[in-house]
Amino acid sequence: MTEILTRDLVVPHGRATTRDEAIDEAGALLVGSGAVSAAYVAAMHDRERTVSTYMGNDLAIPHGTNEAKDQIVRSAVCLVRYDAPIDWNGNPVRVVVGIAGVGDEHLGILGKIAVVFADTDEARRVLDAQTQDELLDVLHAVNTD
Repeated sequence: MTEILTRDLVVPHGRATTRDEAIDEAGALLVGSGAVSAAYVAAMHDRERTVSTYMGNDLAIPHGTNEAKDQIVRSAVCLVRYDAPIDWNGNPVRVVVGIAGVGDEHLGILGKIAVVFADTDEARRVLDAQTQDELLDVLHAVNTD
């Protein structure tokens, strides 16, 4: 299986200070990796306007609309961790996981991410991580079949 979360898609100290900047930051990683077109990032903003991707536990998982599926070249996940919380429609977010899934692959990816963040200790490890390697270590399951 091709890894969908790679070192170049992990940012331990994100720069965004707003929700929209965070979506752009995650989207730029996906575009830069060749996983999606720039139009997919616009669709991530469209999705956020209709339904919040805030998941609880300091986590948001922005992703494109179903109409933007044709903008996905290959499945990929990016992760941006923020030192200070970002206001996500009134909720604090410190971890943004951008997802692009070919076909229905995003469902399995979401499930693997949910398992990590449902575990309080693992979620804390993500929040406390300072390096790409620490973040990759916690989220290694995203790359397994």
